[in-house]
Amino acid sequence: MAEALMLTVRLSGYAVFLAFIGVGLMVVRRRFPAVSMLGLSALMGLQPLMAQPPMGLLTAVAAYTFARQTEAPRRRAGLLLAAVALAMLACFASAPDTGIGSRSSGLALGAVLAATTVLVPGLVGTAGGQQDRLLQALRERAAAAEEARRLADSESRMHERSRIAAEMHDLVGHRLSLISLHVGGLEMALREQSPQLREEASMVRRATREAMQELRQTLRVLGPLGRDTGTDVLTDATGTRSDIEALVEDSRGGGIPVEFSWQGEDLDARPARVRRAVHRVVRESLTNVHRYAAGAHVTVAVTHADERVGILVRNGVADQDPAAPTGLGSGRGLIGLRERVTLLGGTFEAGSMPGGGFTVAAEIPADPGSSGVSADAAPYEAAAVGTVGPASGLSRVQRRFTSAVTGLLGLVCVSLMMLFGVVMVHAAQPGLGHHLTSPQVGMSKQQVEHFLTGDDSAVRALAFGHEPERPESATDCLYPYVRSKPQGGRLAIVRYCFRSDTLIAIDRFTVPTVAERPHESRAHD
Repeated sequence: MAEALMLTVRLSGYAVFLAFIGVGLMVVRRRFPAVSMLGLSALMGLQPLMAQPPMGLLTAVAAYTFARQTEAPRRRAGLLLAAVALAMLACFASAPDTGIGSRSSGLALGAVLAATTVLVPGLVGTAGGQQDRLLQALRERAAAAEEARRLADSESRMHERSRIAAEMHDLVGHRLSLISLHVGGLEMALREQSPQLREEASMVRRATREAMQELRQTLRVLGPLGRDTGTDVLTDATGTRSDIEALVEDSRGGGIPVEFSWQGEDLDARPARVRRAVHRVVRESLTNVHRYAAGAHVTVAVTHADERVGILVRNGVADQDPAAPTGLGSGRGLIGLRERVTLLGGTFEAGSMPGGGFTVAAEIPADPGSSGVSADAAPYEAAAVGTVGPASGLSRVQRRFTSAVTGLLGLVCVSLMMLFGVVMVHAAQPGLGHHLTSPQVGMSKQQVEHFLTGDDSAVRALAFGHEPERPESATDCLYPYVRSKPQGGRLAIVRYCFRSDTLIAIDRFTVPTVAERPHESRAHD
């Protein structure tokens, strides 16, 4: 009994020592995943039988982490198989010393533990790693698409600003040319009548010329100006009622039913930039109808109040699918319209209607004055920027909670699989049923000693000369202490014989407790 207790204490200290090493490997599993997995696989096989399940859970976590972090398929498969082999070899080598039993039992148990704590978590980790890399690729693709969209939107806005600059150049340049022309005539008329006024007129003409040059230099910073050509060239009549009616008539001639309404006075007295913005909104909206909703009924409404000019263009659902895109349009016309309207201090909205169709609505100050938005302002860009708020924080918390719950469930499943495998292996060993109360042939010496009180020298001495012959292949025999009392002057003894640490025979016989020659009775199992 004392020897069994000493063995238990020794194994407990051994298990604690290996457990400390296992915890250290767990700490560095993210930095050195392969080393951690291989080390824990070996430690799991070297642990005593009762300490293997906790070490198996640590091995499962390490195998999952390694498989999820490793991208190279060949390296991942090779190291997982190496971990399986290490676990099986460690169980095979340490089976007689750790209470597992014979080496064949250790090999079987190692195979079960390797499958449940290395292969299964490794496969799950491989799937998780592939999912992580796929999600990362999708995020990068989405970020690239968003960046491309942002750059395209910026290009559309810059193109619209360039168009506005070209319109300003034409308008202001025309006015300055007229001023220079009239001042030149005035200079000729005052040449003889008033030389002093002639010099003033000459100075005004030079200032006008310098203003023209400075205007060209300032606008040259924007690069090539986006000018409208052909029938789209903007004139002084652009944006007036007659101009919008002409746009409507052109669309009707193209086969689109357009209903037009104008409320309020004409816009001929309004600033040119307001009239041109109205023209651009209506023209771009009708162009989109021709391109994407040919045949749909269209409503164009312009409302001119004292302080605001409203434009509403609404189309219904097309009777037939639109023709295939020609690729001639940039698809960024609405962004340019938003830029133009916003620079004037107005509002712009465009979107699909619930019942089908599309709506474009804009409101522009009738006299923007200095209330227009500066060129650097672009409030609608804020929608493209990812927001970070309580919702995103809650989402992160939910993801972490879900991951933690999934991990716990995975460990529970690994524990159940390990338990089932260990029970099956022990049930398959010879003589290791569920109701064993005494040693059985096939057990290891260490397992037999758990049932006995150890070898007793007095019993061995009593058996000497009175015991049956030992089996020829026996290498050692164990004579446990006898608790029963002698009966009829004879003592019953049980002898356990082993071959290479495996129990091969159990002999029961009696020996005399006095000096006379006994009449032996022997029984051999």
